[in-house]
Amino acid sequence: MMEEAQYFAPVNQDEHGEVTVELAKSHPGFADPIYRKRRNDIARLALNHRRGDPVPVAEYTPEEHEVWRLVSRELAAKHRRYAIREFLDAKERLALPEDRIPQLQEVSDRLESLTGFRYLPAAGLVPLREFYGSLADSYFHSTQYIRHHTVPFYTPEPDVIHEVLGHGNTLASDRFAELYRVAGRAARRVESQEALEFVSKVFWFTLEFGVMTEGDELKAYGAGILSSYGEIEEFRKMDIRPLDLAAMGTTQYDITKYQVVLFRAESMDHLEDVAGTFWDTCDDESIARITRSTVGT
Repeated sequence: MMEEAQYFAPVNQDEHGEVTVELAKSHPGFADPIYRKRRNDIARLALNHRRGDPVPVAEYTPEEHEVWRLVSRELAAKHRRYAIREFLDAKERLALPEDRIPQLQEVSDRLESLTGFRYLPAAGLVPLREFYGSLADSYFHSTQYIRHHTVPFYTPEPDVIHEVLGHGNTLASDRFAELYRVAGRAARRVESQEALEFVSKVFWFTLEFGVMTEGDELKAYGAGILSSYGEIEEFRKMDIRPLDLAAMGTTQYDITKYQVVLFRAESMDHLEDVAGTFWDTCDDESIARITRSTVGT
């Protein structure tokens, strides 16, 4: 239901350094002044961070730790039922705490020792090219705030549950980490905005919302599905299509709703052959050819 680098509450900083996260009126935390202050404070941590420095500590409240405990416990059961083996093995390697929100630096240290990936704190929107390009250097931009405690199983935006329980566990896999990196190199290689968006859509329909055949079942590997309490129960009911670069790169989607169209890989090898090879070799010209092939179809 969300896409890093594109779907965040706007973050503003005035001439005095005061930071304000502009929550929509429909946001569960809009009318909660304590939550809004915490969002501002956590955004300030990210804005003041410089790459190479340790990720600043976010002091979470008991209520926020309880949200993590509740969602972590519920998702663990769903992962055992719906996630592919590669994700489950990576999750076991990372061994995140289930009783508290881990600090981003703590997760970053664990990931770096496993696959070389590290986290960068994000206050809000990260430009598309910067977000994806950083993957080439094994950096993943992540929020540090957590959803409002009144709706533990819902968030209108990517929060630390999505970034860590979804992407963090995925990035503990060597094979998935390399796919993130080649996607990042592709984002840096292409020049036009149209080509960059094509690259990002392939990422969206694979590493965010990808599904895969495993044995005789349809399983999930996309971080967006695996971090969503509701969507993980619904993905098998969607319009499941074969993995297809032209279709993935040109299909429109609504980030505010469950994804109605999903693309199925037949195995990890198949995903690497299709998406990995594409990211490893694509340029503006090859993407333009793929896009032209969809015209009139």
